[in-house]
Amino acid sequence: MRRAWAVARKEVRHVIRDPLTLVMLLGIPTFMLLLYGYALNFDVRHVLFAVQDRDRTAASRDLTASFVNSTYFDLAADLASGADLERITRLRQAKAILVIPERYASDLAAGRSAPIQLILDGTDASTASTVLGYASALVAEANAARLTRIFPEAAPAPASPDGARPRVWYNPELRSTNFLVPGLMGFILMLTAVLSTALSVVREKERGTMEQIRVTSLGPLQLILSKTIPYLVISLLASTLILAAARLLFGVEIKGPPGALFLATLLYLIGALGFGLLVSTLAESQAMAFQVGALLSMLPAIFLSGFIFPIRSMPPVLQALTYAVPARYYLIVLRGVILKGAGLSPYREPMLFLILYATVVIGAAYVRLSREGTAA
Repeated sequence: MRRAWAVARKEVRHVIRDPLTLVMLLGIPTFMLLLYGYALNFDVRHVLFAVQDRDRTAASRDLTASFVNSTYFDLAADLASGADLERITRLRQAKAILVIPERYASDLAAGRSAPIQLILDGTDASTASTVLGYASALVAEANAARLTRIFPEAAPAPASPDGARPRVWYNPELRSTNFLVPGLMGFILMLTAVLSTALSVVREKERGTMEQIRVTSLGPLQLILSKTIPYLVISLLASTLILAAARLLFGVEIKGPPGALFLATLLYLIGALGFGLLVSTLAESQAMAFQVGALLSMLPAIFLSGFIFPIRSMPPVLQALTYAVPARYYLIVLRGVILKGAGLSPYREPMLFLILYATVVIGAAYVRLSREGTAA
């Protein structure tokens, strides 16, 4: 073990002396969190909104005001009765157009149904669905407020025909940041951990110092320990910086036990570092190691982990592939601990997979390094 610790100390000194490595391991994770944390946001606000009010009454103005005052919509145009609505959406002057028909107020006063029309730009289906939900909720609230004014002695109407009242747990404001930041942490840690170990070993190959290390009779297991322990410590420090930035900048609070979060992150990083070692046995240059490591770590962590896209909506073939992606299981635990305040007991299966994944990739790296040492 003395030889392993000696190589580990050498690796630490190299990291300290190399500012680029420090930036990659500590600066890039924080920068990526800031970039993606602010850029990736599924909350739909300030939708450009036009109104064609053909009634021009107090009731129609109240309905328009309910949309504008909600902060979901920004009034972009007040259209005349004969305006070309298709041209408005085609020129992107508005993504939603509210059409209030004539006799809207008189129909309401007479107790008759007063249908209104909402025209949406459906080129972005996700945004259009969200806007439609907002508009339906605003119209329902406007109707409830009108009934309360007309019949102040009457009890408030139920939230839905069957009396159900929705209640959102864990993320009551439905902030997409609370969902995305844990996913960003899994993606960033996987990418930086894989690249750090992959580039470290390949750098030794390019400089010819790998042969000197093998001359010291350093075994594959000792080489794995010497190359992973320094970067494991640095990656844990990077995860702490990410969590601190998420708390200070995005208001994402860790509600669960820190020990559970630490253990899950430790297992995840061990697997990522082991995968980086495996990549280093396949690459002969740092450029190749970077390309292979980034491709095999970044793309699955983004597209096949449930970070952005729901796994259940994927085709069956891709759903089967997600079982081999460690970020999928890490995100389940991460979101459970951070958002739900849970410990590890509900997540035994994801934790077992993280253990299995770390064991498999480190075992494969051990076999490959043994073969390289024998060949040398």
